[in-house]
This record gives sequence, structure tokens and C-alpha cells, in this order.
Amino acid sequence: MARTLFDEDYYRRFYSDKPVHTKRKIGQLAQAVDSFCQWWDLPVRSVLDVGAGPGYWRDWYKENRPRVTVHSTDISEHACKKFRHELRDITTWRPERTYDLVICHGVLHYLTDAGAQKAIENLAVACRGILYVEAPTSHDLEHVVDKRATDMNVRSRSGQWYRRQLGKHFVQAGAGMWVSRKVSLALYELERTKD
Repeated sequence: MARTLFDEDYYRRFYSDKPVHTKRKIGQLAQAVDSFCQWWDLPVRSVLDVGAGPGYWRDWYKENRPRVTVHSTDISEHACKKFRHELRDITTWRPERTYDLVICHGVLHYLTDAGAQKAIENLAVACRGILYVEAPTSHDLEHVVDKRATDMNVRSRSGQWYRRQLGKHFVQAGAGMWVSRKVSLALYELERTKD
């Protein structure tokens, strides 16, 4: 399971003075992902946010798309209590329903290989439309992330590893978005990566 304890100290360290992601930045990301879903004629009526943390995605939908149902979950008892999420572990929990948009932001790189594979399988079962994933790869951890502001106590995996696992269930559309293979969506060749 995760090697980091997602307790009050964790949230104080990574979400207080200089957070890795601010509510405003996540709002911009949520708007972009939601707009792409609209562009592709994949209406977002339901959202599953796995590892919801401070709940910024849920808050954006509540403020901007109040008719959208958002189910937010987290493995952290602290986050669930403070930010009102359902306590769930995506490595063992398989949702009973499906969602138009599934968000897995900052989760997979905390899991063991087996845990991440199981999580991806469960995300695939839950997703009937678009999956948004943010997980820094070994390249990102070495060359992209701000090591002073990022929790480096994570699993380092190649982008190829993630693409191989996600590609079993999704088509990569870029910018962290993956289209479920359950969806009939005609993406242009340059809008997707090769299978």
C-alpha cells in the first residue's frame, strides 16, 4: 500500500503555505477536462474522484456544474473527516456503478506495482467515459517536479509502465486524459497515441 501516511501533518506540509496544486489551478484543470468531454460529446453527469484530498475537483463541479453528481473518495481518514469524502482504498474497492468521468489525481505513484495494477483495473470498471490520471513518472521525478514542494516518498515507474497498464482498458488522448475502450469515440490520429 502507500508508503506515506496521509495524516494532518501531510496535508499541512503539502497543502498549506506553498501547495503543489492550488484550488485555482485545479479549477483550471477541471474546466479543461470538462470542456474536452463536451468537445467529444461525452456529457459529464457523474464524477468519481479517487484520492480527492482537499476536494478541489468536487468544489469546482459544485460551483460550475451543480447538476453533476460527484462521488469523492480517499484512503486518508484525516481527509475523509476534514473534507467529507468516503473512506475507500481503490486497490481493493470496486465501485458498484459507473461514472462519466473518473479522476485519479496523485494516487497511483503511491501504490506498489501490484496495487497500482489493481487500482487501474478498478478504475476501468468504474469508468464509462473519460479517466483523468496524474502520476509522475521516473522521468518526471528526476527532471520535472519541484522536489522541494513534492512528496518524493513515492514509487518511481516509467511512463511506458503506466501506458502499458492503462492501455489495456483505455486509449490515451493526451494531457492526462484516457478514453475508456467501452466508448465509441472517433479520435483523430493526432489526438491519440498509437495502440
